[in-house]
Formats: sequence, structure tokens, C-alpha cells
Amino acid sequence: MSQKVLVWDAPTRVFHWVQALCFLGAYLTSDSEKTRDIHVALGYILFGMIVFRLLWGFVGTRYAKFSSFAYGPSKIISYLVSLFKGKADHFVGHNPIGSVAIWLLLSGGLTLGVTGVMLLQDDFEDIVEEIHDYATNAMLIVIAIHLIGVFASSFLHKENLVRAMITGFKPGEDSQGIKTAYNWLAAMMLVIVVCFGAYYLR
Repeated sequence: MSQKVLVWDAPTRVFHWVQALCFLGAYLTSDSEKTRDIHVALGYILFGMIVFRLLWGFVGTRYAKFSSFAYGPSKIISYLVSLFKGKADHFVGHNPIGSVAIWLLLSGGLTLGVTGVMLLQDDFEDIVEEIHDYATNAMLIVIAIHLIGVFASSFLHKENLVRAMITGFKPGEDSQGIKTAYNWLAAMMLVIVVCFGAYYLR
């Protein structure tokens, strides 16, 4: 499969990178009162991105839909075993192990968003802060495993998954590609993110 086909639409790619940058930025600004407003702004943006992705998982393009990577336990275990043997099948969209990372990152991001909003209230419980901290640490672990998986899969299948999440293109057949990138929606997402950040931090 030497030809490239469009797999990741623009909104999915924007979500991926904005989510990553917001989490990193929020993590780095979490321990100082001087950067509290930045931390909160990034948290709101991350929360908004998660909500969008949950909706896009039902109405988005072929490989953005949750149904395209809703693998059962047996499929995940089978893929993991084949991965260790160096004989894993190639997936145009998310592979079974990658899908686990996506579910965990979405769950962790949603937990961070909800508890983060709760922490802004004056009468929040200590347990909320503990959950927020646990979710942060869990996200760090998942991200580390996800990165290892990305590089391992890139090496095994001789494809650059990081570049694919930037360009949207992966090796495949014509019939496997999506037809529309929804660039206009991705541009709108970026405008909203920038405007919200500028307004909140003004």
C-alpha cells in the first residue's frame, strides 16, 4: 500500500493537538498562583475539546466515529499478542491498542474537566481535589504508554503515525479513505479556542 489516503479529518487532528497542548500547559501551570488563570483557561479549553470529541464520535467521519474503534477484549488481547510477535495487522484507523488509549484519554480528560470546574466552586470537597490529582497522574501514565505504542507501531508498520496525525494521510486503498476533511470546522474550532483564551486572559 504505497499510496496515501485521507484518514484523519481536520477537526480530529485539531482536537488531538489542542488536547495535548492544553494538558501539557495546564500541567505545567498547576502549582503556581501566578499562572492560575492560564491553568483554568487551558482547563476550560480542554474540557470543551473533550465535549466536542464526544459529539464528533457519533456524527464525525468514518475513522473519527467511536464505532470504528469499538474493539472487544478478545480483539485487544489478540492484537497485543501479535504485536509482541511482530506480526500485528495493519489498521487504517485506530488499532485495538490505540483505541484503548483513546478511550482512557477521553475518560481522563472528561474527569479532569468536571472536577476542575467543581474545584472553582467555594464549597468543593477535598475528595474532588484528590480525584482531580489522581486523574492527572493517570493521564500522564496513559500518555506515556500511548507514545510508546505510537512509536512501536510506526516502527513495526513502517509508517509515521505522528506525521499522519498532522497531515491526515496514511497508507491505504482508495476505498478506505474519507472524502471530506472538514477544514472549515477545524478552522472554526481554532478561532473559538484563540478567542476564548484571549477573552479569559484579557
